[in-house]
Amino acid sequence: MKKLFTLSLAIFLFQSLQAQDSETKPKSPIGGRPNIPNDLNIEFGFNLLTNRPADIETNFFGSRTFNVSYQFPVNILGEKSGFTLNPGIGLGTDKYQFGDNQNLFINPTLGAESSRLVDVADVYGENISINRNNFAANYLEIPLDLRYHINKNNYSKSFRFSIGGKVGFLYEAHTKVKYESEAFDTRKIKDSQNFGLEKIRYAVSVKAGSPGFYVWGNFYLNDVWQAGRGPFATEASQINFGLAVSVF
Repeated sequence: MKKLFTLSLAIFLFQSLQAQDSETKPKSPIGGRPNIPNDLNIEFGFNLLTNRPADIETNFFGSRTFNVSYQFPVNILGEKSGFTLNPGIGLGTDKYQFGDNQNLFINPTLGAESSRLVDVADVYGENISINRNNFAANYLEIPLDLRYHINKNNYSKSFRFSIGGKVGFLYEAHTKVKYESEAFDTRKIKDSQNFGLEKIRYAVSVKAGSPGFYVWGNFYLNDVWQAGRGPFATEASQINFGLAVSVF
């Protein structure tokens, strides 16, 4: 999460300097939003595992996603065609909260780059009070959207919708458990490793909204875990969706 905010701050400072050098550019009526032809997108939403076995349960509100990306438009088919191609770069964090106080641990039979679901109390002790228990995966992402603007004369004031895709490269994954017990008082344990996740993921993305706000959804085409390396040898895939704001 800290890396996401660092990227957001860096892009924000870059855009602020760019805006100062473009004093003659008009502003759109959406809260004085600068009419700079690019977007810093901040997306909030939820994760779902599809095609999963019944043994894997996730808490809906505890399984969240946070993405930040920077995209810029490239006019195609003419300046007033309504179409732009929007490449970019970003970071994404997906969190999962598994049911029954379970979390991912290395599968001792398979070894490195594997995982199984285990009750946290079976690992850290039966007489514990669990305060936090989740799993997070962090990705460097490259999005590419084909966007259509309803108002062909002024894209910055237009409702738009897009379809595209993104490629994500896993750079870090970890479990985080916080619990209390009579023996150890309060303990926080963060375990960073691969857990058998696929290192590259692919998604079809859809978005619709105004220049400042939009709804979005990602439909991933490959499995979350490497074949036979996840819990219950699952072939579960992933979708996430939510709301977003565009700062620029």
